[in-house]
Amino acid sequence: MVWRYFIRLLLGLLSIAGLLLGLNACGGGSSPASPNFQISAAALSPATVNPGKPATSTVTVTAMAGFSGTVALACSGLPSGASCAFVPASVAGSGTSKLTISTSGTTTPGSYPVGIQGSSGSTDNSAPLSLIVQSVIQHVVIIFQENRTPDNLFQDPVLVARGADLQTPAHGWNKEGTLITPTAASLAAVFDPDHSHLSYLKMYDGGKMDGADKIPVYCPANQPNCAPPNPTFTYVDNSTGEVAPYYQLAETYTFSDRMFQTNQGPSFPAHQFILSGSSAPVPPADSMSKFFVAENPGRVVLDVDTGCTSPATESVLLIDSTNPDPSTNETETIYPCFDHPTLTDLLNAKNISWKYYAPLPGSIWTAPNAIQHMCVPNAPPPNGTACTGSDWTNNVVLNYTQVLTDIAGGQLASVSWVIPSGGPSDHAGITDGSGPSWVSSVVNAVGNSPYWANTAIIITWDDWGGFYDHVAPPVILNSYELGFRVPLIVVSPYAKPAHVSHQVNDFGSILKFIEETFGLSQVAAGASTPYADAFPASTSGDLSDCFDLSQTPLTFQTIPAKNDAAHFLNDKSPPTPPDND
Repeated sequence: MVWRYFIRLLLGLLSIAGLLLGLNACGGGSSPASPNFQISAAALSPATVNPGKPATSTVTVTAMAGFSGTVALACSGLPSGASCAFVPASVAGSGTSKLTISTSGTTTPGSYPVGIQGSSGSTDNSAPLSLIVQSVIQHVVIIFQENRTPDNLFQDPVLVARGADLQTPAHGWNKEGTLITPTAASLAAVFDPDHSHLSYLKMYDGGKMDGADKIPVYCPANQPNCAPPNPTFTYVDNSTGEVAPYYQLAETYTFSDRMFQTNQGPSFPAHQFILSGSSAPVPPADSMSKFFVAENPGRVVLDVDTGCTSPATESVLLIDSTNPDPSTNETETIYPCFDHPTLTDLLNAKNISWKYYAPLPGSIWTAPNAIQHMCVPNAPPPNGTACTGSDWTNNVVLNYTQVLTDIAGGQLASVSWVIPSGGPSDHAGITDGSGPSWVSSVVNAVGNSPYWANTAIIITWDDWGGFYDHVAPPVILNSYELGFRVPLIVVSPYAKPAHVSHQVNDFGSILKFIEETFGLSQVAAGASTPYADAFPASTSGDLSDCFDLSQTPLTFQTIPAKNDAAHFLNDKSPPTPPDND
């Protein structure tokens, strides 16, 4: 009987199949496609735009399955300061529309995924685009000289006539209220005023700026009476053209009379600030992050072995930024190998090239040697003898004049720090007076190369050097910030010509400018002790008053100087190390 069951089952299946075939023949199968549309967008032209410039694309709407509706067009994902417009704003059936994306001068450089939306009734479709915004500035060169104030170095009547706040003729007052009329001193004078944090406090004197005469001044052992009367009040006389290249740069481009060093102390911490915006010994989350490295390491007079390769006996003073009492806030010490985030970390994350040119590996001016994750010593501190990290081996160039050959050879990095040897550094007591020639040789190398079209050269000095300046810091943020004025010259085809900027800036402003130029975040956003690049605009700016990025680019004119690039490239003498005062 089983066979009868299978026959009935087979007949049932055949009956169902016949029914389905009949339904299909009567139109009972799948329904035809509903009317719809597709949307596509051609790549933006140009592929990369500068802030304030537009890019266009052709957007195509393609009707499908008899679609005849009207498609309204819109865009999303635009960066701040950008907008889009379609002509026409909608497409009926099939057709095209011209899309224009307009950026503004405040649009942050970067790569942005943009969505093009088409809507018709309840139907929505989209197409992707990529907007790439690139600053007109594509290279930043920071030339970091040594130890001068505007009053000391820029007794320039042209700048004064343009409104620069310079104490001319040079003069000042001491704590007793006596007017000091100083004498001129050569840039290469051998005396060296102290510029420690203690000397800062003496000169600042609670904001009265009358304590420069209380700053110690040092002379070489074989010239014990080298200093002239009132040495901290002296100024560099340009009657012989000694600093003429500096004057010409300042008069031709932008000079700032409100640039302040961030820290209230000497070179070792200052070079940390120009790299990071802080000299904190630890990352922001650490309880010690309220401290700053305050001084230079104190082991030797000519410090050529500091940072993460220092001898175990090396130490440097810390200052508690939350303690205003100078008798108790600078008592702790640390081995001079520490760690905190740096601007170079942000550059690495975005694959933006950088170089740090320096004359010596262990110098207090070679900032990466004291950052453990940049140096990566070959043994745990304090036993390391060499830096081995990729930042160090790939990006720290221990030949400061190589910046000249890199420019000539088309190898200039996107961001460069240029640290001189002692001779051309302008550092009192060790400079040979060739600093103006050195700086002009770097500027001329850029200016006479294709890099001129998109480079900003930022020339500043790392600290005040113990010299008098009549302008007090505009704000005291804590026990170590801000410091005294230092000169600032901005050279670029987009620098405001013959301009004196009164915008308050500090070393963090240089970091801000780089971050804005390359679309980077802050070095340590949200740190409880803010890094200098996080200072609000009410405290310190971003160099914006030094630039007009929409101006017709300036044509470069070579800066005459006593020595040219060949002089420095052919100089085979050993690099001069800094002192440690």
